[in-house]
Amino acid sequence: MPEATLETIRQFVGSCTRCGLHATRTHAVPGEGCPTAKLMCIGEGPGYHEDQQGRPFVGASGQLLDKILAVAGFSRQTNVFIANIVKCRPPGNRDPLPKERQACLPLLLKQIEIINPAIIVLLGATALKGIIDPSARITQLRGQWLEWNGRLVMPTFHPSALLRNPELKRPVWEDFKHVIDKYREIVNPSHHSDYH
Repeated sequence: MPEATLETIRQFVGSCTRCGLHATRTHAVPGEGCPTAKLMCIGEGPGYHEDQQGRPFVGASGQLLDKILAVAGFSRQTNVFIANIVKCRPPGNRDPLPKERQACLPLLLKQIEIINPAIIVLLGATALKGIIDPSARITQLRGQWLEWNGRLVMPTFHPSALLRNPELKRPVWEDFKHVIDKYREIVNPSHHSDYH
């Protein structure tokens, strides 16, 4: 895809048959948000609600993510782009298989190249393994700044983990405080958030 744009990627994803996930999807979920976002959030893959609507993070996990982003002064309308490691829902919300991740990864990498975010937040283990290292552990790396392809990356827990275990909300919020501070440092010194 040498002349790829976010729109051509969206169209390609909508008819993609690179892996078996296309056979069971209702809608592909290419991602959405600000096309020039300096902050990008990457999750695992679409769930039931995302598959129904063709949009990322619209179920309970997505509503929680939107709340976290809002308190931090971010939104998909103004300054965030949200995508997933795979663009189609794995049946039964199982983890994406390695060959499914490999089929989708070039599309995600092209989106990252086009959007050119300064900061990427990896939501959960699948995103961390897919982008950074297949053997990486979210429990060991969450909350630590990593550098990847000239971009700063912050791994944190997936919002669905917070729904299962509310005790994880505090560490995730600590991670987002680091994101806010770094965003002010390298993107927008006057960025406003509700936390301070």
